Amino acid sequence: MTNDTQPSLIRLARASGEPAKVEPLNLGQRVRELRTARGWTLEQAATHAGLARSTLSKIENGQMSPTYEALKKLAEGLAISVPQLFTPAKTEQVNGRMATTKEGEGAAHATTTYEHELLAPQLTQKAMLPYRARIRARSFDEFDGWVRHDGEEFLYVLTGVIRLYTEFYEPVEMRRGDSAYYDAAMGHNVISLSQDDATILWVTSLG
Repeated sequence: MTNDTQPSLIRLARASGEPAKVEPLNLGQRVRELRTARGWTLEQAATHAGLARSTLSKIENGQMSPTYEALKKLAEGLAISVPQLFTPAKTEQVNGRMATTKEGEGAAHATTTYEHELLAPQLTQKAMLPYRARIRARSFDEFDGWVRHDGEEFLYVLTGVIRLYTEFYEPVEMRRGDSAYYDAAMGHNVISLSQDDATILWVTSLG
């Protein structure tokens, strides 16, 4: 049995933003991006690859389909493998954005066992989901089975004492400053051992 309350937070975050669109690869554009990422001019890249500047220019502008030998030279010059020439990043990274969240200004998301405060809630298409959680649960029996979801997760104890239960390991008692990193597809639950509710920082990957 799985706990559907906690994962809903993750599903909501994964559902936010526009779905990724797969575009056909433009080899010339890919080569140009790899070159400019290294800060090289056409002359410098052509020298590294052992190609004529005019040949590289034609490849980048889509005026020439390179031979396999030319592709090998390009890959060697760029210090990558030939397949990497045809394998752009899976998702486009959004550059230059930033969000700050003041104390108490996160988005609240309460459950029967945890009280979450989502951090940087204004950003969509995040690669990770950071949130602060107040641990209400005092017993494993308060959960409707294991919490589990895709991705990896990092936990850092901010206040109090907790016990981290995981499906394949012995329970671990953790105090302020302790942390754990684990596969979130493995069943996991957290309870507070403190008189007051413990608080933790959770960061969950959304990729």
